[in-house]
Amino acid sequence: MTSFLRILAASACLSVAFSAPSASAAGSGQCLVDDPTGTPLNVRSAPNGTILTTLANGTAVEVVEEMKIGTKRWFFVARQGERLGWIFGAYVVCKQAGDAREAAPSQPAEQR
Repeated sequence: MTSFLRILAASACLSVAFSAPSASAAGSGQCLVDDPTGTPLNVRSAPNGTILTTLANGTAVEVVEEMKIGTKRWFFVARQGERLGWIFGAYVVCKQAGDAREAAPSQPAEQR
């Protein structure tokens, strides 16, 4: 069974496509949690991993690293210098340095 688990883990690693941080997130200006459901966003130990904590909508984060698994982007984030974990990239908006637009979080449907 141990051999089977090693093969399974190796194949899972091969199916994960890593991408270099893009200008849209990693190294950009301020990023904010923007979960359209209005619920706290799970911070995980790895993409789809164990939940470590949650972040409220509008929380400012710094994207340290990006990973793409299939078509989904995941961001490893930090807040005030503290490394937190992985969050689903679709629920983060980043304001580029020099961008005049505001990166305002979505509001839950019941508050609109």
